[in-house]
Amino acid sequence: MNAGPSAIALRRAQRYRWPQLVGDLSGSVVAALIALPYGLAMASLMGLPPELGVYTSILTAPVIALLGRNPVLIGGTASATVPFIAAAVRSQGVGGAAKVSLVAAIVMMAFCVMRLGRHIMRVPQAVVTGFSCGIGGMMLISQMDIMLGVASPLTRASSTAVGQLAAVISNLGNISIFPLILSAAVIAGATASSRWSHRVPAPLAGVLLAAILARILGMRVKDIGDVPTSLPPFAAFNWAPRDVFTVLPSAIALAFVSSVNILITSRVVEHFRGRHKPMKLADADAELGAYGIANICGGMFGAPLSVGIPARSLAVVRCGGSTRLANLLHAAILFGIMRLGSGLISRIPIAALAGVTAWMGICLLDWSAWRRLPRMSRVDAVAFLSTAISVMAVNAVLAVAVGCAVYALHYAYVRWFRPEPALQRAA
Repeated sequence: MNAGPSAIALRRAQRYRWPQLVGDLSGSVVAALIALPYGLAMASLMGLPPELGVYTSILTAPVIALLGRNPVLIGGTASATVPFIAAAVRSQGVGGAAKVSLVAAIVMMAFCVMRLGRHIMRVPQAVVTGFSCGIGGMMLISQMDIMLGVASPLTRASSTAVGQLAAVISNLGNISIFPLILSAAVIAGATASSRWSHRVPAPLAGVLLAAILARILGMRVKDIGDVPTSLPPFAAFNWAPRDVFTVLPSAIALAFVSSVNILITSRVVEHFRGRHKPMKLADADAELGAYGIANICGGMFGAPLSVGIPARSLAVVRCGGSTRLANLLHAAILFGIMRLGSGLISRIPIAALAGVTAWMGICLLDWSAWRRLPRMSRVDAVAFLSTAISVMAVNAVLAVAVGCAVYALHYAYVRWFRPEPALQRAA
């Protein structure tokens, strides 16, 4: 007779030993330290209050830990969601972010009910890699105005990375040296830290280096400012008939991209845990359902959508974390830092957060993929390049569609237009 979920959980609790607790605790501490500067930077990039990027992890972790299939898949604010939520914030403020996140969460739950998670896993890898590289380039370009000290409404007016780059180039005569030094220090410190040890929270190391430099050199630069120590209020917004044409398409694309991110990240984490078997089809569907419910909880406060974060998840694995407790501890530590350390957070320079975002963008550019480009098949190379370029030149919604359309057109050409080998021989 099969045991119920409660009996299975009880047996696992009875087998829980001190080494597992040490691994879960150390992994959650490192994951929280990685999440802090990254969450602040991602929310700022979206145009949201910085603390909302951290509260995404805090609000969604309990549900993910309870219902998720991968026990050490740590969720939080991710770069893949930036274009969608940033566009919503530009048009409707925090309420727009809440609307697109809530609708995307409901769509993810629908994916679970319709058992589409198993099919989302089939998105071509070249499209996923191209999307990641495009997001990386967009993140790097989007922070150049702050890093160079030329940030202005004009440099932020464009909705595309290419437009922002053109605006920055036109303002190169107004470069300020202090923001450039701080952001460069973050990038250098994070790069050196990541190469030295994977267990060290590289973004935090970079921010600390920049803070020390700012104090030593007496730099006067803009910082984050006061950070609320309490939970954010519920986001206020109104639904309008036009949202069917504005919010819904973006939310569906956001749910799709986030679902691909979650399932691929889960597969990578399982690989690093030494479990090389493919994810079960039912588990892929259930994982999307868990994240959909979790994002309902976060979206009500206007927090960005939570997806699987490779850096935090792999940090937990490398530190020996193995159970759902690591996810809960990661959120609890983040909440404690926000409540007790808000004074220190408020003094972080904006240029340092720009450096964190730029460093993560450089990491996402995936230089190994560019080196493999000459060896890729023609269709993979075209899909990869068209997706990456479309993210920066148009928007992320169309980028995924463009990448997948390359394969659809190739299939149609092979299926209907290419002559059969027998006909070629006869000719």
